[in-house]
Amino acid sequence: MSAVEQAFAPDGPLAKAIPTFRARAQQVEMAGLIDQALREHRVLVAEAGTGTGKTFAYLVPALLSGGKVIISTGTKTLQDQLFNRDLPMVRAALKVPVSIALLKGRANYVCPYHLARHAADGRFISPQDAADLRAIARFAQTTQTGDKAECTAVREDSPAWLAATSTRDNCLGQDCPNVKECFVLAARRAAMEADVVVVNHHLFFADVMLRDEGMGELLPACNAVIFDEAHQLPETASLFFGQSVSTGQALDLARDTRSETIAAAPDCRDLIDATRALEKAARDLRLVFGSESARLSAAQAEALPEFDAKVQALADELARIEAVLETQAERSEGLANCLRRVQEMGERLTHWRQPEDTELIRWAEVFSQSVALNATPLYVSDVFRRQLEGHLRAWIFTSATLAVGQDFGHYCRELGLAWLEPPPLTAVWGSPFDYGQQALLYAPQGMPDPNAPDYSEAVARKALPLIRAARGRAFVLCTSLRAMRRVHQLLADGLSAAGEQLPLLLQGEGSRTELLARFRRLGNAVLVASQSFWEGVDVPGDALSLVVIDKLPFAPPDDPVLAARVEHLQKSGRNPFIHYQLPRTVINMKQGAGRLIRSEHDRGVLCICDPRMVDKPYGKVVWRSLPPMRRTRVEAEAVEFLMQLPPPISP
Repeated sequence: MSAVEQAFAPDGPLAKAIPTFRARAQQVEMAGLIDQALREHRVLVAEAGTGTGKTFAYLVPALLSGGKVIISTGTKTLQDQLFNRDLPMVRAALKVPVSIALLKGRANYVCPYHLARHAADGRFISPQDAADLRAIARFAQTTQTGDKAECTAVREDSPAWLAATSTRDNCLGQDCPNVKECFVLAARRAAMEADVVVVNHHLFFADVMLRDEGMGELLPACNAVIFDEAHQLPETASLFFGQSVSTGQALDLARDTRSETIAAAPDCRDLIDATRALEKAARDLRLVFGSESARLSAAQAEALPEFDAKVQALADELARIEAVLETQAERSEGLANCLRRVQEMGERLTHWRQPEDTELIRWAEVFSQSVALNATPLYVSDVFRRQLEGHLRAWIFTSATLAVGQDFGHYCRELGLAWLEPPPLTAVWGSPFDYGQQALLYAPQGMPDPNAPDYSEAVARKALPLIRAARGRAFVLCTSLRAMRRVHQLLADGLSAAGEQLPLLLQGEGSRTELLARFRRLGNAVLVASQSFWEGVDVPGDALSLVVIDKLPFAPPDDPVLAARVEHLQKSGRNPFIHYQLPRTVINMKQGAGRLIRSEHDRGVLCICDPRMVDKPYGKVVWRSLPPMRRTRVEAEAVEFLMQLPPPISP
């Protein structure tokens, strides 16, 4: 018996050290295959259903491997859970002398230089921001890590954090006068020395794959990279292998330049004036797009009245502030850094307007306060494959949702894994839960076409009797913000008319963390949400017994990135629906459905309102990829299933 198999044995170290530990056959098989991949420096793509215990399945062979391992997660929540709970627990059980480190992006660490600069500046939008900055300053005096997650006195989304942290753009690096106090550098030194380093996908791509800011030393030194929540990698890679210039970046540059000017060149009035003009140009460009958030192709953006003129105005103001900064940059490292930033921003804006690379998708994303002009690669497969082929090491990709049925073709093509030699090892382990007994898949009859104007009304009508039967305890997940708001209003009206006093929560009323905490605490709440609650949300137990999904989560056909990739696939003779759109939808659908059953004791109903799952031939691909639940089209059966569940526990 190998050391990995022994770790999972009924009388092994995990069972002895962790009272709740129960080895599962799928978990042991998965750990064995990961162990093989680590020893043979292979690529492994593995789907492990909810409840498999995949975290222990990769931690045990990683800790026993004797090499340096990077573990990358899709979310900071899982990153913190791994470092603070799972890794120490498994390490203690195995009794291995392995050092571990947690490394986050620089925006998660207090920056002593910028904190002092902005505290001295003293200009804040509100008294609360000023109070938050003072609290951060007190925290900076006592913390060992500088990690903002440890500063519980200040909200995670407080604007004060922008003044107390650095970005890749405004960090002074080794030239910083506070370099000896830098929490980011301290965290990176610890990561270089550790045997196991826990990062997240954004940091991996920004600081490792792009060899950014000295972090290029970490990847060559490691023997294995393990990606958990690996289904997010194609999207994250697209983000980092592209380029972006935004009005938000321009506003940050103006703010930082003004702060540096006050500190190092207070006599240069021209520079202060130039920062004001840059702010106005950035805000004027945002106003071109109206009030609604949107994603537009470059052609659609360029067709808007005044777009070209306002982009030119922004370019002119960048050139103006660059000219003034060139005369002042020698007065401080901060001003020299602002000059570098304005030059880079001007170059990115020029490249967006006059692209040299035909493989880039140019598009604009409009947010409530800013607009970003993006250039995204058509595909990341070639760039990503080069990273894998550069060094002899193991690469492990795992998630609960990577395959379509048993097929990993779509995922492997997206990341360039399909052309590796030797080809990747692949495996699917289903969930150990008894879905046939624990869950019911309900597809309502009589639903209109998903594009019908009254579709949200039909969704609310179908959801209402289920919500009442479940006595709340429901997620209603929508594929658009507009549908989410409409369904929420209709459910509020319906519950009120029925005299039901169930708490009805809406995404946006608080942070995701706050809303989930309220949902769990209330025990009988209904949460209406959109895409951001489809994954990474864990509500085991009786607080969640019903998940309603309004539509199959196909990306909107007018999405500029999707449209460009569809056109490219058509030109290459492939069917974009079969090879790209449907696999992505299946993976997203599995994520949404995965919210329902989170433990051996959970029971509930998954209601998918979209009639295409039953009426269209491709619908079979969707429901066959879902866990093997009992299925029904009869509302009374779904209501009866929910009525038989134990009543909610009062908070």
